[in-house]
Amino acid sequence: MDSMLSVDGIALNLPGEDREAVIKRCGAMLVEAGYAKKRYIEGMLARDNAFSCAIGNGIAIPHGEVDYKPEILKTGFVVLTYPGGIEWHGQTIYLVIGIAARGEEHLDIIGNIVEYFDTEEDVKKFLTITDKEKIRAIFCKERA
Repeated sequence: MDSMLSVDGIALNLPGEDREAVIKRCGAMLVEAGYAKKRYIEGMLARDNAFSCAIGNGIAIPHGEVDYKPEILKTGFVVLTYPGGIEWHGQTIYLVIGIAARGEEHLDIIGNIVEYFDTEEDVKKFLTITDKEKIRAIFCKERA
């Protein structure tokens, strides 16, 4: 899981922006990191427009639709924090995790998210972490 998130793929304390801009930012970061081709961003926008990527507890996980899987070069993800919150289909989101995953490789990423962020309070506590290496360690923990 170490190669799935780099410190450059972590953006902290971002100012509020609209949902579409956030998805485009995530997509651009995934492309820049070599996880996906630029067209994958279209799939991320389409997926969220069809079915919200907000999963509760102040978290959204934008990812592409199945038709855009060929645009994924390798599995990886990016982490963005919005301490002031952003509106996402009627929910307030503080943590955004953009994912590009081949096959079933997203399951470990989502498993770590679910394990670490049980409540919205867990998310808000996470927002106080400023060390990107510590954040990377949280997300890249190998699951048994």
